[in-house]
Amino acid sequence: MKRLLYNSLIEWKQKKDRKPLILNGARQVGKTWLLNEFAKSEYKKHILFSLDRDKNVRKIFEEADNTEQILRNLSVLSGIEITPNDTLIVLDEIQDCPSALTALKYFCEEKPEIHIAVAGSLLGISMHEQKSFPVGKVDELRLYPMIFLEFLMAMGKDKMAEELQNGNWQTISSLSGEYIDLLRQYYYVGGMPAAVLSYSENKNTNKVREIQRQILSDYEQDFSKHAPYNEVPRIRMVWNSIPSQLAKENKKFIYGAIKKGARASSFEIAIQWLIDAGLIYKVNRVNDVKIPLKFYKDINAFKLFILDVGLMGAMVEAPAEAVLIGNKIFSEYKGAFTELFVCIQMSDTQIPLYTHSVESSRIELDFVVQIGNYVYPVEVKAEENLQSKSLKTFIQKNPDLRAIRLSMKPHISQEWLECIPLYAFREELIRMKNNRQLL
Repeated sequence: MKRLLYNSLIEWKQKKDRKPLILNGARQVGKTWLLNEFAKSEYKKHILFSLDRDKNVRKIFEEADNTEQILRNLSVLSGIEITPNDTLIVLDEIQDCPSALTALKYFCEEKPEIHIAVAGSLLGISMHEQKSFPVGKVDELRLYPMIFLEFLMAMGKDKMAEELQNGNWQTISSLSGEYIDLLRQYYYVGGMPAAVLSYSENKNTNKVREIQRQILSDYEQDFSKHAPYNEVPRIRMVWNSIPSQLAKENKKFIYGAIKKGARASSFEIAIQWLIDAGLIYKVNRVNDVKIPLKFYKDINAFKLFILDVGLMGAMVEAPAEAVLIGNKIFSEYKGAFTELFVCIQMSDTQIPLYTHSVESSRIELDFVVQIGNYVYPVEVKAEENLQSKSLKTFIQKNPDLRAIRLSMKPHISQEWLECIPLYAFREELIRMKNNRQLL
């Protein structure tokens, strides 16, 4: 399978001021696999150690006096001579050995010619940030679940993925039916690599659901293993409440939906823990749609989204036929799945994502994005029925703005509105950002 972050790994290797690399992300998003593929393809030699399983490697980092001794012992243990620039050292589960995490500082300062990359969960690494994290001495990259573009490539649709990246609207429109069908499949399978790989090989939806349920079970176990004991029940309540809150299309996250009488002060730590673990995304509301959006962020009003659309489908037990056949997925589940899809596709774009609503008004914008010196209100429609007064009313009150509507309709450019297909919007926004070609 192809991951877009692979190109960033190549850029890291070629940097003159390269530092040891930390590849982080939520559990089971493919960090170890990606580093291993990168090592095999881009280096003459590589060695891989799993710090959670190999106590001898942990002992090397815990007892060594200097980097020379570490390198010598790693070479002896692996049977591979570690030479500058053509050997990659990969350390998996770095969070299980704080001494190894600290050692990255000394590799940066004393052995910059040695290529070393480590993989670790966001949760595990964040636990060590106070006492052992090598601040300023490492390069960092974050890996997310597979986005729709990567799903297309995993399904052997490289040409279709390329058309989205190039923005060839004539070809994209002619293939809209196939894109929509693949989007339905993505809504069910999601972007967890194990689920995508299984589906690409045998198209067995039952097996995909088994994998997703196991991942969810592993996450639940992490709650008990890593979270503060007193917070575990609250973490579970927040986690389990998110799908139903998205389905109800709330303007913001409602604490009372978790538990009757619940207050923000009781659940702030639980929410932050899930964010730190990379399991949920927080999208804050802005009180005004102006530059810069961050100035108008309301820290008390936000929506929460789970990291993967397939996992949410498993959480609510959405049947395969409802997702893959007909239009039920775009009607019954339109709020939950479609807004979540948009949030997930934006996760690695570095384009800030917000929502906007006014408590005393019917005006509600699904999302708001800032690109350069412009802000764009974004409306998300799950189907082809585009009847909505909220967006047009907002633009009439703010005629200096231009809106974006995401739906199943083909690409259409109008005076006040840019209509972009859901399956193509991410690449279009990235082109706007990179080329500064504003709508």
